[in-house]
Amino acid sequence: MTAPLPSVRAKRARPAPRPAAFPSRARRLKEQRILEAAEPVFAEAGFGGASMQAIAERAGLPKANLHYYFGTKQALYRALLARNLDLWLDAFDHIVPERDPADALAAYVRDKMRASWERPLASKVFANEVIHGAVEIGGYLSTKLRQKVDEKVAVIDGWAAAGKIAPVDARHLFFTLWAATQTYADFDVQVCAVLDRRHLTKADLARATDHLVAFVLRGCGLTPPAACPPRTA
Repeated sequence: MTAPLPSVRAKRARPAPRPAAFPSRARRLKEQRILEAAEPVFAEAGFGGASMQAIAERAGLPKANLHYYFGTKQALYRALLARNLDLWLDAFDHIVPERDPADALAAYVRDKMRASWERPLASKVFANEVIHGAVEIGGYLSTKLRQKVDEKVAVIDGWAAAGKIAPVDARHLFFTLWAATQTYADFDVQVCAVLDRRHLTKADLARATDHLVAFVLRGCGLTPPAACPPRTA
C-alpha cells in the first residue's frame, strides 16, 4: 500500500530576485542626500574624525540607513571622492585637438574656478585626502587621472608642435592650474584675510578668474580675451 500524499505540497523555492540593472530613482535620491550630508562632515573632520552618526544627523536619517546604502564609512568616503573626482574630470572635455587653444584653456580654467565657488567642500575633502597620503584614492590618481592627463598633454603638445601655442611643459601646466584654482576653496580663509573679506563674493571670483585666464594664456603665448584685465608689473 502506497503512503498517502501529503495534504500540502512543498512549495518550490523561488530564486533570489536579481538586483536592478540601474538603481531606482528613490535610491539615487537617498544616496545623493547622504553624500551631500557627508561632504561637510568629511571636509571639517577628515576621514578619521568623521562619524557615521554625525553624517546621519546632518542627513536627518537613521544611522542604519547609511549602512544600508553604503555599508561602511570607508565605502561612503570612497563614493564621495569618486563622485567629486569624476565631476572634475569633466572639465578636461574642453581640451580637444580641434578646438581653439585659447578658448579651450579659458573654458577649462573657468570650469575649475566655478567648481571652487560652487563646491568648495568637495575640494577640501580631496585636499585632506591627498595631504594624508591619498590612502583611499592612490589607485585612482595613478590610473584614471594619469591616463586622462596623458591624453590632454598630447593635445597640448600637438598644439605646440603646430605652432598654435608656445612650447610648455603640459603636465606642470596642469599642476599650476589645479593649485591656482583650488586655492580659492582650500585656502579661502587666507584669501579672505588678504582681501579683507568675511566671505568671497561672486565679483571676487569673477575677477580672480579673469586674472587667471589672462595669466595662463599669456604664459602659453596666447592673447587673452578683451574682458581680462591687463597684467601689471
